[in-house]
Amino acid sequence: MHAAVDALGNPVYVHLSGGQEADGKHFERIIEALPTEVKAVVGDKGYDTNAVVERMEEHEAEVVIPSKKNRTTERVIDKNLYQDRNKVERFFLKIKQNSAVATRYDKKAACYLAVVHLASIMCWLK
Repeated sequence: MHAAVDALGNPVYVHLSGGQEADGKHFERIIEALPTEVKAVVGDKGYDTNAVVERMEEHEAEVVIPSKKNRTTERVIDKNLYQDRNKVERFFLKIKQNSAVATRYDKKAACYLAVVHLASIMCWLK
């Protein structure tokens, strides 16, 4: 599951993918769903690809993604801004309080995504 949250940790976009797929391949769908006035994108090392960095530079947004070990030049990131990545982790913890999200009882991805959307709505309502 991939998610984008706003500065307060409220969900903006949620996307499902296969468990064995790389995170960076799904970044394009996430960025298309975000508002155009995004100033910075904070992510983990799974999103550290040249395509992601180039796409964010096109949007003139700051890339706050730590470099993978195999990068020849390490990117300097804002450590204070990177600490805000925990808002995404806290969002996942909130929706996993719903046992249907945490255990994934649904067999079909569409049904599971519907449950995730309902749990996301509950985050907005609280």
